[in-house]
Amino acid sequence: MEALVCRKLGDPTTPPDSSESTALTISKSHPIPTLTSPTSIRVRIKSTSLNYANYLQIQGKYQEKFPLPFVPGSDYSGVVESVGPNVTKFKVGDRVCSLANTGTFAQYIVADEKDLYGVPDGCDLVAAAALPVAYGTTHVALVHRANLKPGQVLLVLGAAGGVGLAAVQIGKICGATVVAAARGTEKVEFLKSMGVDYVVDVSKEGVIDSVRAFLKTKKLKGVDVLYDPVGGKLTKESMKLLNWGAQILVIGFASGEVPLIPVNIALVKNWTIHGLYWGSYKWNNPSILEDSLKELLSWLARGLITINISRSYKLQQANLAFLDIRDRKIIGKLMITFDDPKTVTSKL
Repeated sequence: MEALVCRKLGDPTTPPDSSESTALTISKSHPIPTLTSPTSIRVRIKSTSLNYANYLQIQGKYQEKFPLPFVPGSDYSGVVESVGPNVTKFKVGDRVCSLANTGTFAQYIVADEKDLYGVPDGCDLVAAAALPVAYGTTHVALVHRANLKPGQVLLVLGAAGGVGLAAVQIGKICGATVVAAARGTEKVEFLKSMGVDYVVDVSKEGVIDSVRAFLKTKKLKGVDVLYDPVGGKLTKESMKLLNWGAQILVIGFASGEVPLIPVNIALVKNWTIHGLYWGSYKWNNPSILEDSLKELLSWLARGLITINISRSYKLQQANLAFLDIRDRKIIGKLMITFDDPKTVTSKL
């Protein structure tokens, strides 16, 4: 099968195989994975999502390190291609989605049936591949950890990115007043079209004065929940908007700078700081992930959430997708899609 392989740590924006020293290479004869247990299932991948975490993994800057060589990739969707003898939940031809530590930038993957989720009728299969990491992270953060309530004020940083758009939509479903911070006119206008209550363009104005002015018009005191996948200076500024008893959700550091949160102020203002490493739930509390993804798939099927696919690429163009991530040219999600590999044959 065809697979994108990280053979050495390095820059994922460099075209695969453009020199002998590139981090990424396209393997056209990568071994098709075999079923590993009586309850395992092989999935023919339709689409897989690119996340900021993948960008960091290939550079060796992510919190998890993978032995080289490895096939990157995390959340995916596809069609069941073969099943183990004890599989009861799925059959060949069923549409599924899931997540993995690695291995989704390839035409096939093997997973245990307990780790797969059926994609309901009415759900686009490519959209389902964008759901687990970005929307799963956000759902666990806002619903499970912060327990976001109707009437609360939610401030979303980096609101036009994958997790940011998820936070905007889930915030509205929870009944919150959603304030979004993004960079550039195109992103601001898109967020307005999503029904955000207020958007600040951080390329043109400071977040503090702009958001305070909006809150004053609504007779609101401040921000109750800060959703932060950005870090850096923007985090520091946003903390000045937080109410007493506010909650800070630490999602990531797309700015490249880990912010320092003054714990003395957190003490005085009774702030709660949630670190949210979503992937660790798979080992420590998998039932939370299962319940979360089932609810998200239900929302997707009912049209309560929509997945904005910014661009889709073929496997050979993965470096272009990573360039988009690096240069922050994304509104929503980036995907790698596979044609139905009719010429590929597999063996158990």
